[in-house]
Parts: sequence; structure tokens; C-alpha cells
Amino acid sequence: MTIPGILFAVVALTVAIPATSNAQATRPGFPIANAQARPEQSHDEVCGVKTLRGTYVFAATGFNIVAGVALPKAIVEVIEFNGDGALSVPAATLSANGVIIRSVHGTGTYTVADDCSGTILFAGPAFDIFVSPDADTIWMIQNNPNTVFQGTATRTTRGRGPR
Repeated sequence: MTIPGILFAVVALTVAIPATSNAQATRPGFPIANAQARPEQSHDEVCGVKTLRGTYVFAATGFNIVAGVALPKAIVEVIEFNGDGALSVPAATLSANGVIIRSVHGTGTYTVADDCSGTILFAGPAFDIFVSPDADTIWMIQNNPNTVFQGTATRTTRGRGPR
């Protein structure tokens, strides 16, 4: 199957594959209002990489801007956070300008600051994230140039081991 150049660029910006780059610094000034520590966390640590542990379903819509043209994209994917800054994507369905691509597998890394903001990095796509204090919801916006893409990840399982 040949992939047209524009579609390949859309997929390359969206598909989660192993990342090797360092996470960008979290952006200051976006604290989650009224965040409270969970009982198993100290008063000084509201969030951290251990906050994200378990399986989430991420659904997002938006556009890639290619040669000044907005091309629609949407994704539904399963993201498994390991609680240590590493994540995997065991399944996904992507619609890139109407072309459906299924079961895109990948890995990535993530950071979470004590104010519950952070980043997710794949090889290509990068996101700023904001985690709810109970870690059941993650709001994500892609921060790569020429993209307008945002969505929500909802926890479906809590994962194993201590948080």
C-alpha cells in the first residue's frame, strides 16, 4: 500500500512510535484549581509521574495544517501509563483526512509536575497535559507546529502496584 505524501505527513505527526527525545519543561501558570493531595501522597506532592498508572482511553479531534490547508484528523487510542514516566499504546484507530488506520502500536514518555501539568512525547507528536487531582481524567493538547488537536483521556483501569 502506498501512502500519499500529505497523508504520510499527517500520520507521522499523529502516530505514536518510540520516543527518544527529552520531555520539554512544563509550562508555568497553569495550575489545576483546588487540587488536593490524595491520602497516599504527602502534602507537598499533589502529582508526579506515579500519578498516572493504568489504562486510559484517549479521544481527540482536530486538524493538521498542510500547505495552508486544514486536514481533519481524529483518534481513539488506548494508552497504558506505567507510573514511571513510560507509556505504551497497544491499540489505536486514526482517521487522517478520512483515511482510517487501525492498531497503531507505539511507546512514549511523559512527565507530570506537582501542579498536575505535564507533557507526553511520542516520536513526533508532543502534548501538553493537565491531570485531574484524582488522575481519572487527562486533558491533552498537541503542541507541535501546524496542528490544532485536543482531547481527553479517561482512566478505565488503575494499574497494578503502589501509586
